[in-house]
Amino acid sequence: MTPSDFRRIALSFPGAEEGSHMGAVDFRVGGRIFATLASAAQGYGNLMLTPEHQQAFVEEQPDVFLPVHGGWGRMGATHIRLAAASEDVLKGALHTAYKLREEMNQRSAKKSRPAKRKPANPKSARRG
Repeated sequence: MTPSDFRRIALSFPGAEEGSHMGAVDFRVGGRIFATLASAAQGYGNLMLTPEHQQAFVEEQPDVFLPVHGGWGRMGATHIRLAAASEDVLKGALHTAYKLREEMNQRSAKKSRPAKRKPANPKSARRG
């Protein structure tokens, strides 16, 4: 796979948009980054996964996936070796990252909705 394939697949998901973060191409859903091409020059695409998903991907295919170095990697940021990935593997990994961000957006939206208020009691409103 190539960076062009990565871009094509990332943008195939509903609502996915291409952007830029610190000079690197990124892919977002609902304004949140789910993947980047920040390491394309080294032959990698980057996926924003959970640490648990990252561990499963790395254990299953260590020749294709590896954690990003440092703190980002400990938080789930994962390299995918583009040359070693099949289209099905790349599509599945990007879809996982996309769905995780989409779910995060849905949870955030629920938290930011104002709580439903009980209607005012007309009897208590008359006191005064």
